[in-house]
Amino acid sequence: MDNKYRKQNLWSGFLFGMGFIAFVDEAVFHQLLQWHHFYDRETTRIGLISDGLFHAFSWFATIGGLFMFADLRRRNAVWMRRWWGGVWLGAGAFQLYDGIIQHKLMRLHQIRYVNNLLVYDVIWNLTGALMLVIGLVLVKQLQQGSQREGEPRKRERAST
Repeated sequence: MDNKYRKQNLWSGFLFGMGFIAFVDEAVFHQLLQWHHFYDRETTRIGLISDGLFHAFSWFATIGGLFMFADLRRRNAVWMRRWWGGVWLGAGAFQLYDGIIQHKLMRLHQIRYVNNLLVYDVIWNLTGALMLVIGLVLVKQLQQGSQREGEPRKRERAST
């Protein structure tokens, strides 16, 4: 497989995973549970605007990843194990970035505003780390010689 397509499989999955997990965060924690907004250091109005921008970011990443995936399919160059590795890497990287950088370092928001926040932080960051490890294991397995199972299959063309 061309090196370009190996990277494109990984980046397509990464963007999709990052966008998808950001979408889940936005839909569940921002909108359904209403535990926080993306930017909680201002008024509710600003918080809602920041949620809208965050939501747009998640969709741009998801759709960008899917456009790259469609291009791979068109070229018969989809490598699903590599793509899924990218999905888990993207989801885990976003979750850890959100939990460590945005929650703790930048203090844009917290998962929930309660007295014992540690439980929420630990679950959030462990989930992110677990997703990241799953992605690393999938990608590492491919690099260690199990490529045959994961190589893209030639799409059978319908004869007319």
